Amino acid sequence: MAPAGRPGAKKGILERLESGEVVIGDGSFLISLEKRGYVKAGLWTPEAVIEHPDAVRQLHMEFLRAGSNVMQTFTFSASEDNMESKWEDVNAAACDLAREVAGKGDALVAGGICQTSIYKYHKEEARIKKLFRQQLEVFAWKNVDFLIAEYFEHVEEAVWAVEVLKESDRPVAVTMCIGPEGDMHDTTPGKCAMRLVKAGASIIGVNCRFGPETSLKTMELMKEGLERAGLKAQLMVQPLGFHTPDCGKEGFVDLPEYPFGLESRVATRWDIQKYAREAYNLGVRYIGGCCGFEPYHIRAIAEELAPERGFLPPASEKHGSWGSGLDMHTKPWVRARARRDYWENLLPASGRPFCPSLSKPDV
Repeated sequence: MAPAGRPGAKKGILERLESGEVVIGDGSFLISLEKRGYVKAGLWTPEAVIEHPDAVRQLHMEFLRAGSNVMQTFTFSASEDNMESKWEDVNAAACDLAREVAGKGDALVAGGICQTSIYKYHKEEARIKKLFRQQLEVFAWKNVDFLIAEYFEHVEEAVWAVEVLKESDRPVAVTMCIGPEGDMHDTTPGKCAMRLVKAGASIIGVNCRFGPETSLKTMELMKEGLERAGLKAQLMVQPLGFHTPDCGKEGFVDLPEYPFGLESRVATRWDIQKYAREAYNLGVRYIGGCCGFEPYHIRAIAEELAPERGFLPPASEKHGSWGSGLDMHTKPWVRARARRDYWENLLPASGRPFCPSLSKPDV
């Protein structure tokens, strides 16, 4: 299957999803840019869109080449409560970068907001909605294609976000950073899904905090909740690019390796192909990644679902399917790895003989 050329006219997010088309999201920005020296761990705010726009642009480009259909604005934690006077310029610059790169392919621009820093301490609906509305005004001015409310621990705040975003005429997606146990107030994934759809979200799901396997379990519970309630929505999943079977209710932030020692947990491209297929089989059609998801992970999604999409991404020009490029290697034992069953069944070693395979969460 040959990589695709420039596509024709762009369809909207709901038009794509409702027709059964696979939409591939993007991947990691905060953690990837922190590793590259452009984001400071702690507050995890996105000043890089102004201070280092070329770095952000390059990452957008790599995700686009890897197969992403969505360029999400790098506006995580870019609300006034986190960034004070810089918030408006950061949101505007992030929109411009995402639009610039989206214009080079068949990608849409999604304006993104996330949970606030004040909800846990001051559950003031009007104050929190004002923060969301400020970002929404920039997204409307910059004419983003649709909106994403992501990374919410509490369904109540996520509902408030959806209600604000619905004031626009753009489709609204919402994802929570929860696992199978539900949100921080013990609202189950199924009930979270119901509340988000009733609030007006057209696309619902989970992102971040948990690895692919756990996130898909949560998605299954969300789907079951909607079915029991007779509600419908498009499904979306964007997990970590790390294996986290040992984390607690709050996800990978409770692991002792977070955030600077997670490398031994990175999913392989083959792990991500398996995840993409399982997500598709579950009925999820918006499939992407969050922290730890590099462009080659996004390419893995695009390659696994190429039969359904009908084409490969441009980045596949330099990647042989299931290691097929190794058949040109000079060493016969390496050539023997140029087959699907080898990589599907590989149990990769960490190279760390004195390290455990699992950790004990700090909380």
